[in-house]
Amino acid sequence: MQEGTVLPAQQVNRDLLRSILDPPGWFWPVVALLGLIVLVAFGAAGYMINRGLGVTGMNRPVMWAFFLTNFVFWIGISHAGVMLSAILRLSKAEWRRPATRAAEVLTVFSLMTAVLMPLIHTGRPWRTIYWIYTAPFVPYDFARGIWPNVRSPLVWDPSAIFTYLTSSVLFVMVALLPDMAVLRDRTTGIPHRIYGMLAMGWEGNSRQWKFQIIAGILLSALILPVFVSVHSIVSWDFSMTVSVKSWHSTIFAPYFVIGAVHSGVSAVAFVLILLRQVYGWQNYIRHEHIDGLARLLMFVATAWFYFFFMEVIFGFYGREADEIALRSFQFTESPWNIWMMIFVGSTYFLPMAIWLVRPARRNLWIMSIACISVNIGMWLERFLIIIPGLARKQMFTFDWGTFRPSPVEIIIIFATFALVTMLMLLFSRVLPLIPLYDIKEGDILKTEIQIGRRTVPATFRED
Repeated sequence: MQEGTVLPAQQVNRDLLRSILDPPGWFWPVVALLGLIVLVAFGAAGYMINRGLGVTGMNRPVMWAFFLTNFVFWIGISHAGVMLSAILRLSKAEWRRPATRAAEVLTVFSLMTAVLMPLIHTGRPWRTIYWIYTAPFVPYDFARGIWPNVRSPLVWDPSAIFTYLTSSVLFVMVALLPDMAVLRDRTTGIPHRIYGMLAMGWEGNSRQWKFQIIAGILLSALILPVFVSVHSIVSWDFSMTVSVKSWHSTIFAPYFVIGAVHSGVSAVAFVLILLRQVYGWQNYIRHEHIDGLARLLMFVATAWFYFFFMEVIFGFYGREADEIALRSFQFTESPWNIWMMIFVGSTYFLPMAIWLVRPARRNLWIMSIACISVNIGMWLERFLIIIPGLARKQMFTFDWGTFRPSPVEIIIIFATFALVTMLMLLFSRVLPLIPLYDIKEGDILKTEIQIGRRTVPATFRED
């Protein structure tokens, strides 16, 4: 059942636009601190580019390390936008309304951050930029006989990611039109002109609302294949590398996709809890919404655990000596066995124990612990897929434990979290993170339905 009361439209505008028209005093100091962390990371990246990738701790045979672990992690976080906005919009789940905008924006910023990781990982990012802008005229790499292998998923990664980024930006822009019109009418001077231009002549007539609804539904349906393909292609980066044991698994595509949804929805739930606390949006982000996300996560987490179990079983099923030796290395040898226990416990068992109890689902502090636990575990999952397999690729056993992340690598990885947080805060300063029109529409649709002998508020409608 839906909770809360129907609020006047004026109060909805005043409450949800307060972060834009009257930002809190802590806002700019926090943004400045996060910006400083990002600047330090840019300095570390510059030092790495000047000195070489050796300062990061990466070396043979571990040539993929924290950077690509983080790349897969942020691609996974980006899947929350489609899961909450597209799938729940198509299924008409009413409790999705406060979460959609935050999920969509988190998708865009996560993808932008993920794209930075392979560029930094190359060690020579200007080569990528040079190739993009000069290849049609001076194909430097082609002249040296270096041609892309179109069979490799590494070629299709940029296409899938940038298609996903483009469609996600369009998704956000279409949903923002009514809210930008409200901001246009409530501001003056230069902000009024900017919001007026972004509102694209929105007047709120029935024809515009019709087109906006149709565009939202079409984008929700069209983005779903891209949503599946992006992380499937990322998984093929690993599964098509037959030379690395534990990577060439046919189950990687659904395993990566469901893991991405698991981490992404958990991240959105934590973001909503933070927004509720820092901006005082208790009337809009209520316990029922966090409870709904927790119930969704129970299903997603169980599906993820099934694929994880199957992925481990498949490694033993092939009865390859190298594969079995690697699994033994992961599960029995220290410190990898400790990391594996932390990973599985924090990703599934600890949060599931919380989500199964209704009072715990509605306790925001306990839910925050569960959501953070999931994302720590999902980051470790990517780490434990990449590092042990590459370490065992070297035939000399004394080289299996030589990878040690350096301060440069750690600084850059932590700065990605600061970057996404800073971008989310800056977005909340110029545009509402909870859709005004969606909240108002949800209040209008709070009709009552008859179930047996009782009349209850409707939380799901079949039109």
